[in-house]
Order: sequence, then C-alpha cells, then structure tokens
Amino acid sequence: MSGFHPRTLALAVAGAYLIAPAAVAENVSTSLEPVVVTAPQASGVLTVTTDPKAPRQPIPAHDGADLLKSIPGFSVIRKGGTDGDPVFRGMAASRLNILLDGDMILGGCGMRMDPPTAYVFPEAYDEVTVLKGPQSVKYGPGNSAGVVLFERDKPDFSEADVRGYASVLLGSADRNDEVAQVEAGNETGYVQLNGTRSDANNYEDGDGNEVHSAYTRWSTNATLGWTPDRDTRIELTGALSDGEARYGDRSMDGVKFDRSNIGLSYEQENISPLVKKIEASIYRNYVDHVMDNYSLRYNEPGVDMMAGNPANMVSNPDRDTKGAALSATLAVAERTELELGTDTQRNDHSLRKASDPLLEPDYDNLEREEDMRFRTYGIYAELDHSYRSGSSVHAGLRLNRDVAEDLRDGKTTSDTTDTNMLKNAFMRYEYQLSSEQRLYAGLGHSERAADYWERNKNPEATSMMVTGSASTFAIDPEKTTQLDIGALHRSDNVQASVSVFYAQHRDYILIETLPDVSSYASNARNIRATTYGGEADASWRFMPSWTTTATLAWVHGQNDDDHTALGQMPPLEGRLGLNYDTGIWSAGALWRLVDDQNRVAVGTGNIVGQDIGESGGFNVFSINAGYRPMQDLQLTAGIDNLFDITYAEHISRSGAAIAGYEQTTRINEPGRTFWLKAQWSFN
Repeated sequence: MSGFHPRTLALAVAGAYLIAPAAVAENVSTSLEPVVVTAPQASGVLTVTTDPKAPRQPIPAHDGADLLKSIPGFSVIRKGGTDGDPVFRGMAASRLNILLDGDMILGGCGMRMDPPTAYVFPEAYDEVTVLKGPQSVKYGPGNSAGVVLFERDKPDFSEADVRGYASVLLGSADRNDEVAQVEAGNETGYVQLNGTRSDANNYEDGDGNEVHSAYTRWSTNATLGWTPDRDTRIELTGALSDGEARYGDRSMDGVKFDRSNIGLSYEQENISPLVKKIEASIYRNYVDHVMDNYSLRYNEPGVDMMAGNPANMVSNPDRDTKGAALSATLAVAERTELELGTDTQRNDHSLRKASDPLLEPDYDNLEREEDMRFRTYGIYAELDHSYRSGSSVHAGLRLNRDVAEDLRDGKTTSDTTDTNMLKNAFMRYEYQLSSEQRLYAGLGHSERAADYWERNKNPEATSMMVTGSASTFAIDPEKTTQLDIGALHRSDNVQASVSVFYAQHRDYILIETLPDVSSYASNARNIRATTYGGEADASWRFMPSWTTTATLAWVHGQNDDDHTALGQMPPLEGRLGLNYDTGIWSAGALWRLVDDQNRVAVGTGNIVGQDIGESGGFNVFSINAGYRPMQDLQLTAGIDNLFDITYAEHISRSGAAIAGYEQTTRINEPGRTFWLKAQWSFN
C-alpha cells in the first residue's frame, strides 16, 4: 500500500472548491450529473440525492451498502463480496436508519451477516436520498448519523401508457446482474412489476489471492395502485427476495436471506385550505436467515472448527417487523407548513440453532425460541417556514416510548422489560445569500435506545456458542447533540458544497472485545464521546463537454472517558475526477485517495466491527467510458483499480482462517475489475 500526505489531497479539493465558483463557462447545460456516477454531490441542505439506476464507479451496486459507498462521508465495513455494513461519519448500524419506501427493515443475524442494506436491491428503486445528521424527526427516533431513503417514484398515468426498463451487467469474477421492470396504467390505476438477480464468484485481490466472497441474490417487487381521482392514491405493495453469500471474515456463511414484505398506503392531497395532505401506511417485513459452516465452504466432518464445538453448526434467526404511520401536512400560513404525525413499530426476534459432529444438523423441525421483543410508539411535529427573501427556518420535535423485553433463558436480565422515553428535536436556519448561494446552521438532539445487537452482548461468554449469565440488555439510551453548519453554491457551470459537524455523545454505546473472555465482541458499555468532521464537494464544467469533480470527507472521534481514540473511525478520504460527455460518447477517470489511520483503539468499535490496528493509506485509479447509440439505450464500461493495487479499507472486518484461502489481517478489496453494463428503457 502507498500512502500520501493528507495536505496534498486537502489542498487539491479546497482548490477545486474555491477556484471553481470564480470560473465562467458559456453556453453550458445546468445539469452536471455525469453518465457514470463516481461521487454524488449535495443536492440541497444536508441532503444528497442519487439515481440508483445510473451506472457508477466502482462497479455498479448490487446491494444498498455498495451504492452508498460512492457518496462522500460513507464507508463500508467489508465482510466478503456482498452485505457490507454502511458507515456514515464514523457511525454505523442503528445510528443510520434505512427505510424502503417508508418501511423499516431489520436484519436477524446476531453478528450482522444481514444488515438492512443486504435486503436492498438498488436498481429496483428510482431515488436514494441521504439526510445528514439529526435534522429531521419524521423518520423515527435515534437517527444521530442520518437517514437513508430508498424510494420508488409515484407514477403518473393520466394517459394510458406502458413503460419498461431493463439492464444487464457483466464483470470480473463472473459477475452478472439482470434487472427488469414494467409498469402500465391509466387515470384510475396502475401496476408495477420488477425483478433483479445478481451473481458472482470469488474475487481476487491485487496480489491474485482469491477471497471467499461468492454470492447469489434475487428479488421481486409488485405494486398495485388505485387513483380514483388526481388527489387520491392507494397502493398495495409486496416484495420477495432471497440469496446466499460466502464471508471471508467469519467461520460461517449465509445460505438463506429470505425476505417477504407487504404494505398498504393511502395518500390524499388538497383536502382543504388548511389540510394539504394526509398519509397513512401499514406494513410487515419478515426476515428468515440461515447461516452454517458447511454448505458453502469445505468442512471436514468430525473436526472442530471452534474449540469445544461440534464441527457442523447452523443458526437460524428470524425477525418479524410490523409498523404503521399516520401524518397530516397543514398549511398553517402562506409560507408555513406543519407536519404532524404518529407511528408505531413492533419487532420480534427469535432463534434456533443446531449442531452435529458428523452430519448436517436437522434444524427445520426445531422450535424457534423468541429471545427479544421491541415496541416503540412515537408522535412528532415538524415545521417549515420560508421567507420572501428565500431564507427559511425548520424545526421539529419527537417523543417516543420505547419498550424492550428480554425473553432469553439463563440471563441476569431474563424476563425483564426496559422502558425509555426518547426525545428528539432540531432547529435549523437557512440563509439565502444570493440566487446561487445558501448558508445554513442547525442544532439537533437525538436519543436512541440500544438495539438487539447491543443488548445481546455477554461479558461472561466463553465461546460463540456458549454464553454466561451476564447480559448488557439494560444499557442506557444513547444521546447525541450535534451542530451542523455549511454552504451550497449552484450556478450553470458550478456546483459546490461544504458541510461540517460537531457532536457530543452522552452514554455512547461502545462495543468492545474482552480478550480474557472471547475473541468476539463481548461487551457493551456507555461512555462520553466527541466526534467532528465534514464533507466538501465541487463540480466545475469548464468546457461544454468537460467536467472536473472533487470531494473530501473526514471525521475525528474521541473516547472522552478513556482518553483514547473512538474506535472504527475511517481515515481522511478524497476523490478527484474528470468526465467527458457529448451526449453520445462519454469517458471518465476517478482517482480515490485514502490517508493512513493511526488513531485507533484496538478491540473497540460498534456492533459491526472493532479496530484491528493502524492502517496504511492507498490510492486507486479507475476509468470508464459510455456510448448512447439511441435515446433509450446506453452502454457503459469501466476498469476499477486499473493498476491492480492490493489494499484493504481501515474499517474492514478481520480475515478469518478458511481452508483453501490465505488469511489476511483485513478483508482485501478486489484487484483490477472489468465491467460492462447495458441499459434500455421504453415507453
């Protein structure tokens, strides 16, 4: 790995940000979005919006985390070829809420083999929106890092129509993706159907070493809509998906990721001069996940894979999530809107597991044992007021009653209930400096109760399969108070933004390994912590067909109680890009630069991973090209990691000892990767 001096990157990005607004180009389009997306830019105050169907580099995404890693400020904790965990500003898991068309989905695996983004197939959606920081209360409590919304467009069939979309991707490691979507309707109703499939074999790192990482995944979605008039919409939605995945960071693989979803929503607009809109929804998400150590890897029967445990092991958690929401948007004044809402959610987690020294364990006939149950009830109000000058003020307040029940046997907290009242609030002022420039400052407070994974730590555990009596179930809720400030610039040829934050965390839930107990994360405790950092991006179209881009992201975390670094903080990262686009032909280059990370706290972090040690910096160069032979057909291709560099992300998981594979300190990223994508749409 080759490092670089952080000042070099900081100056390059700052130069692009400061110089670009001063440049003037004539007769250029107002659209700066490249054919191949390499780093989506801020689209509004504390907001990034991107098209998940657009080709992107690195290789177009096959799951939710893979898509998010292209957005400045995001990192991904790699575990294998798929199902990594997204991290934003050093915050992971329940600090970053993931919503699919407004519905929440939660994984089942106790070691995060199936995070929520594992069940997201990006091309099945039309838009992905990232809301940074605790600057909205509409989407549930505890979103201290932010919210990610995967959303489908509400179709307009005022005239009868049939539309469709299809794409095919081929890449290294026998990667192949197929996506198909069709929708039809008229002024009274519509139907949407789509399906996705993605498959890949093990990839190789830059040294040519194979990584245990193959996967197969598929999904189907259907929507039936009724629009009796132009102001009314009722939708019934359903989804099914499944897959399997090999993991290079652990002793088990995922052999089943069965997900089913059903939802019903109602929307009524223009009800009265006061009531602009009413929305209501109800949904159910069910996840049935199976992991074992014999189906997708070599395992010699009769030989212990972990001390004290039989050779063949299987674990089958599931999670049943039910939720409902009701909201009303009121026009309380000419330029003032108030949204009032209430929501509720219940999710039940259960587990069954089996082992056999010689044969494949028979677990299908075992009864599930419910281990935890969660319920939450919330009310909120969010106000938006705009001034004639274009400036605006935004504020919100949310109260949630959160109830968690420990249903496990043999714990010190068995049969206990932990109830918390959670308070979330924010206020933000946005100042319209000119028609092209906007400044903002916001203060937000977020509280979240511990999730399943944080409550499930066992400080007296002696192995992964044998647990002691202690439990971290009743750990205190986490409280974050954060200041966000920033600026945006928008003109015909330039887009630029900078956002910085400073956060104080009380009762931050730190996850750590206890070496004298287990090599796995075995304890959760509350600490005081401080984080600060920010992101900057700039895009400058200096000629009609040429655009340069630059991004920078940095975060600093401090464990104030232990006077050490806060675990799992990604290093300084930047991207420099150059894009050429004539409307028919396109080409681009992306240079990604990542600094060393020397501020570590070995053995501490979050529920996904803990610090392994210091890491060196690296830089990766990638190129892409595109051709549009007709309006509705687009071909794109790329080479990621052109120079075949061997590297691993700082926050990657540790490499496991797997028969037939070389063990590495971290899970190495793919080496040189080729890809080709074709997209076709019709209407």
